[in-house]
Amino acid sequence: MDYGKAAKEVCDHIGGRENIISAAHCATRLRLVIADNKKCSKEALENIDGVKGVFEAAGQLQIIFGTGTVNKVYDEFVKLTGISEASKDEVKQAAAKKQNPFKRAIKTLGDIFVPIIPAIVASGLLMGLLEGLANVWPSMTESGTYTIIHLFSNAAFVFLPILIAISAARTFGGNLFLGAVIGMIMIHTDLLNAWSVAGMDPADIPTASAWFGLYDINLVGYQGHVIPVVIAVWLMSALEKKLHKIVPEIIDLFVTPLVTVLVTGYLTLTVIGPVFSTIENYVLAGAQALIAVPFGIGGCLIGAAYAPTVVAGVHHMYNALEAGLLSSTGLNTWMPLATAANVGQGAAALALALKTRNKKTKSIALPASLSAFLGITEPAIFGVNIRYMKPFIAGCIGGACGGLVAGLFKVGATAYGITGIFGFLITTDYAFQYALVMLVSFAAAFIVSWILYHDPKTATDVPVPETGHTEEKTAALPKGNPASTIVGSPMEGRSIPLSEVPDDTFASGVLGKGMAVIPESGNIVSPVNGTVTVLFDTGHAIGITSEDGMDLLIHVGINTVELKGAPFTAHVSQGDTVKAGQLLLTADLEQIRQAGYDTTTPVIITNSDSYKQVVMTAKPGDISFMDPILEVEKANE
Repeated sequence: MDYGKAAKEVCDHIGGRENIISAAHCATRLRLVIADNKKCSKEALENIDGVKGVFEAAGQLQIIFGTGTVNKVYDEFVKLTGISEASKDEVKQAAAKKQNPFKRAIKTLGDIFVPIIPAIVASGLLMGLLEGLANVWPSMTESGTYTIIHLFSNAAFVFLPILIAISAARTFGGNLFLGAVIGMIMIHTDLLNAWSVAGMDPADIPTASAWFGLYDINLVGYQGHVIPVVIAVWLMSALEKKLHKIVPEIIDLFVTPLVTVLVTGYLTLTVIGPVFSTIENYVLAGAQALIAVPFGIGGCLIGAAYAPTVVAGVHHMYNALEAGLLSSTGLNTWMPLATAANVGQGAAALALALKTRNKKTKSIALPASLSAFLGITEPAIFGVNIRYMKPFIAGCIGGACGGLVAGLFKVGATAYGITGIFGFLITTDYAFQYALVMLVSFAAAFIVSWILYHDPKTATDVPVPETGHTEEKTAALPKGNPASTIVGSPMEGRSIPLSEVPDDTFASGVLGKGMAVIPESGNIVSPVNGTVTVLFDTGHAIGITSEDGMDLLIHVGINTVELKGAPFTAHVSQGDTVKAGQLLLTADLEQIRQAGYDTTTPVIITNSDSYKQVVMTAKPGDISFMDPILEVEKANE
């Protein structure tokens, strides 16, 4: 592909250089922060060669090019725009400034819990494998090897508050080691282990007087809690940064850490811990109660709603919820519901991929669906399903059906961060039920998507009114110079030179060379065989790239974009392959005239600089559909 061309088209369709705040890329996506989203045309971006999907998340416009391609497009993009290269973290910071407080809070949770996924996955996989093997060979639980590996498998959960504290300190800009100290304080061995309190008499739980005898606190650790740790480290980081500003440098090294740990530690054990652990208990109890609603109804609701929360960009909060479930109960019952939703979206995209006749849509939808089955749903949701909506709805229905099964069987996992096919590794005790969740979700979403989805109608499906002309008319076009391409008229009417168009932009040829038609009929057909590369939402203009690379623009009327699409009906979609003579648009010419607009329709070769010459072959006067109007002579090789 032409990486420079792709970069230029991206820049053009996001509102130009002045609309770019920051840009970076990851392994698969170009990540942009733009000033005004209204200047961005997602549909145009989606139809750029090489683009596999476009979506907005966490304040960023993310354009999926794929591994090996995105870095080359990014390099050309940087050269073209002159912007300075930014890291992903810098782009995230720029994007965060544009988000509302709620979304910033959700993003913060994601920034804290996502980095510790490898530790949770490692422990969860070990735990799942051990339990699976123990079910097959019960005697292995008595071996020393089992004892040692079991110790490994729950280490991350035993010391989870410390992991969270370090990650939170990194996110909030505090000292990582001071954050670790706060985490250690919360599970110190001098505190009673929280998991051993459940069966104790409250009178036997040790207490300590706080705030000069104002009240007593239970000396119990915070094993099984995550939110109190996050709040405590946020306070610690804010206090530390404040102290660095006001404490003289000569004593900063001693005073700041001392005051930070003393104040934060005391507030954590006496206020933050008791208050926020109670709140967290209610949240977890609410989530468990929802999942446990009789007859799987809770699971059904969660499975249906999961994908829309991904679209809204608030799904990162589930990491905290899953971590809390694992830490408090040892079982993540949320993960199978996420799998149901993800598989549903993948199955819906697969049905579309198998049913569509559009080659570009098929090439995007098929790999996107496979990615969803492995737990990565953004390409399927944003690149395919949400664009056509019906597959997205089908995916939500599949998620609801799979969630129903997960709720009925109370399927659980031993980690978080993995869904889809790889989820079998952390659901060993529920392997059959987990497979059933995926099967039901897949079947329901695939069937519904297959029934609901239909390719947008093209002119081959619609009778061509008034004209009676079809692509056979192309055969009547004169061959002309072998090095030339003949362009047929897209409309019936009267031909005029481009210079006579009552609009300086067109008449000057700044957009390219061509001619114009003063139409008598409101039907617009394709002048060549090619692909629809641009179709404005308002329907007033359409761009086609011919099979030999010629770019044509048909602009129906002058300034008709201001009519906001009212007089126009499109019979094709961006990305469609069209034949010469095929109906593209219909326009209500009388409505356009009554609104005070000129119906003169320029036909422009927008890449005319690439050709030796563009000659108007139609004499001024009456023309019919597909009459030769332009001869485009190729440049010498």
